[in-house]
Amino acid sequence: MHAVAAAEAPLPPATGAWREGDPPGRRRWYDAEKPLPLEAGGELPGVRLAFETWGTLAPDRANAVLVLHALTGDSHAAGPAGPGHPTPGWWDALIGPGRALDTDRWFVVAPNVLGGCQGSTGPASRRPGGGRPWGGAFPFLTQRDQVAAEAGLADALGVDRWALVVGGSMGGMRAVEWAVSYPARTGRLLLLATTAAASAEQVAWADIQVRAIRTDPHWQAGDYHDTGRGPHEGLGLARRLAHVTYRSEPELQVRFGRLPQDGEDPWRGGRYQVQSYLDHHAAKLVRRFDAASYVVLAEAMNAHDVGRGRGGVRAALRRVTAPTLVAGVDSDRLYPPAQQAELAALIPGADRLRVVESPHGHDGFLLETGQVAALVRELLG
Repeated sequence: MHAVAAAEAPLPPATGAWREGDPPGRRRWYDAEKPLPLEAGGELPGVRLAFETWGTLAPDRANAVLVLHALTGDSHAAGPAGPGHPTPGWWDALIGPGRALDTDRWFVVAPNVLGGCQGSTGPASRRPGGGRPWGGAFPFLTQRDQVAAEAGLADALGVDRWALVVGGSMGGMRAVEWAVSYPARTGRLLLLATTAAASAEQVAWADIQVRAIRTDPHWQAGDYHDTGRGPHEGLGLARRLAHVTYRSEPELQVRFGRLPQDGEDPWRGGRYQVQSYLDHHAAKLVRRFDAASYVVLAEAMNAHDVGRGRGGVRAALRRVTAPTLVAGVDSDRLYPPAQQAELAALIPGADRLRVVESPHGHDGFLLETGQVAALVRELLG
């Protein structure tokens, strides 16, 4: 039964974050020379971004593509699982020789977002000077802070202008911020399953997930990283809730219906198949992610509003000069296509809204790689 299986499963470490001494895998690092001023006030010292690259930067540096990951993604956008990389590349089908992001032609860069937990500075990182982890003292970040850190990475790589900036979901938030904050550095823009500003419902879903983590007795105000026990239950609950919003109701019904998990009886403490499915995804995440990073990134997503301090969304999006494609997933209930339609209507260089057809809901931007590849090829020619 479920209770027995859960009791026998080995506990993960306090955090699934990448930490100093772990295998580096394909990661490279950029270390900022100066503290990063933060939109909410103050500054963040010791900024480091982990990133991965594929292909070769051309002599004129005009072939660089920036790929921006979603909430629980990281820099490992392509390649197999292995030491330092617990999962295969999340967009592996798009990046490589002969693929839409052809690495014989393009120099592809994927950073781990600032505040993340797979090599970039975040709550699990040690404070400058080798002290304790940041933990609950890690400052509040916005998407603009994260993009400012990525602009520093671009400078370090010698990239004055990205040939393409592409991202979906949270990565799409950063992509649109890139195009508004640095229009001269954004050559083309692909926005997938994202929005100009977080909606009330998106804030509400994220708030419930954050509260699940913060009410876990092992949260310890975010200072759990060196205790040997993290807020696994809270992070697992957050993942379960998020994953339901990432998929569509028809898909869950077709895949699972009301069937019980093999060998289990829901009337006697067992699970339905859909419960087992959510348990599986929760267990995977607590072993490769950090609860405090989840909180920091979710709150940054809630703060997302490209029009803040710029005269509103319409005025902000008029700053975008890049030829743009905006695509939504037809079954997405978390970032519904109406949000992408607004982006397509207000960005001067965008044409009609493109629709990714998928039964998978929001996750369609990750799973429908053939349709996404066609959009990439259309933009890059």
